[in-house]
Amino acid sequence: MIEVLVVDDEEGVRKALAQTLEIEGFAVITAANGQEALAQVSGDWSGVVITDINMPVMDGMELMRAIRLIDADMPVILLTGHGDVSIAVDAMRQGAYDFLEKPFSTDHLLETVQRAHEKRLLTLENRQLRQEVEVQSRPGPRIIGHHPDMKKLRDTLNHIKDTPADVLINGDTGCGKELVARYLHSHSKRSDKAFVAINCGAIPENLIESELFGHEAGAFTGAGKKRIGKFQYANGGTLLLDEIESMPMVLQIKMLRVLEERKVEPLGGNQQIDLNVRVVAATKVDLKAMSDRGAFRLDLYYRLNMVQVHIPPLRDRREDVPVLFEHFVWAAANRYGSEVNALSAGQRQQLLAHDWPGNVRELRNLAECFVLLGGERAFDSLLKSGGGAGRISLAEQVSRYEEMLLREVLARHQGRLKEAQEEMGLGRKTLYEKMKKFDLDKEMFKQTGDD
Repeated sequence: MIEVLVVDDEEGVRKALAQTLEIEGFAVITAANGQEALAQVSGDWSGVVITDINMPVMDGMELMRAIRLIDADMPVILLTGHGDVSIAVDAMRQGAYDFLEKPFSTDHLLETVQRAHEKRLLTLENRQLRQEVEVQSRPGPRIIGHHPDMKKLRDTLNHIKDTPADVLINGDTGCGKELVARYLHSHSKRSDKAFVAINCGAIPENLIESELFGHEAGAFTGAGKKRIGKFQYANGGTLLLDEIESMPMVLQIKMLRVLEERKVEPLGGNQQIDLNVRVVAATKVDLKAMSDRGAFRLDLYYRLNMVQVHIPPLRDRREDVPVLFEHFVWAAANRYGSEVNALSAGQRQQLLAHDWPGNVRELRNLAECFVLLGGERAFDSLLKSGGGAGRISLAEQVSRYEEMLLREVLARHQGRLKEAQEEMGLGRKTLYEKMKKFDLDKEMFKQTGDD
């Protein structure tokens, strides 16, 4: 059941919110102020916090900052009056999940809480998966493959891992650029320091400079508190700048200076901070060609290109597909507690014939489906696409992934539909319709529990 912590000093508001959420099936905890709320949360709590901004003892902003010290990824939704919107926007920059301006509709509240809970579950799941990967992959992430290009890649990374050289990684979407960056970090002398990844294409242009370099309080409108940037946070370790091609041209000039001087000056500050950080830039495009067109600074390209490594697409190293598939299958089987079925000769041929437009990510998804759905159903879409002759449509991929998740949740709850419904945030009717669509029955999951 989804847990929600409602924090408001006004008893009437607190009770009204709790009643609204409880009617929709949420488990509600209440607190009259921030100090009471802090006693209710922990780093592994899977719930969502809804808090008013203006409260005595500890206001909503102070509560949010205190919660982020417990767990920086815990979703906090702020309730604001009209005059508090600018404060709420600043809170978003500091890590708040969202804010609701009063008066807000019940539907808007429920939708926001549901999205926040889904993100929270994904965060906790990712943490668990990372822990499992660390155990399975010690002493660090592995780059699997026997193709000469992969051997060359490993040799290059091992040769420069303890040098201060920056690295440029080039590869198609889904090839594993972040994995390569993590491999470099984990096998270097920097492994006990932070690895920080930032996607340059996922951050609004007006926020990315602050994200990278940090800012002092009052540096710009809404900058109420000092913020440490990613460069400073990664000091001593490794900073991955993914989709570097998306970095605004104006910011590229400042980036060049930081890389050359190894100093960073937060926005609104007067003092420079010395940096000891390895910068790894990743891109799926030809930066030199972009530079020649004037779409990327040539001097920054050459600065980033001290060491360049290329990850070949999966279609160019098909001999690695079976060993990668086996690795992903065993990892998935261990994660889901499932048995591993043997790969048939026909299925192996399909693996080798497919073009893998989604690269390693697509192969990993197929391995997950193979474990959860069985070989015949997992390879069905691959067969329909004609092996290497075609591609799985987006609709088919979405449907396949939806069925995989549904089976995973039902298996985890051993066929107990009420618990599965609550975890997925689905209505009873919707869950039944999806089970009918994929020809699923609760008895398939070996449990007679109530629904």
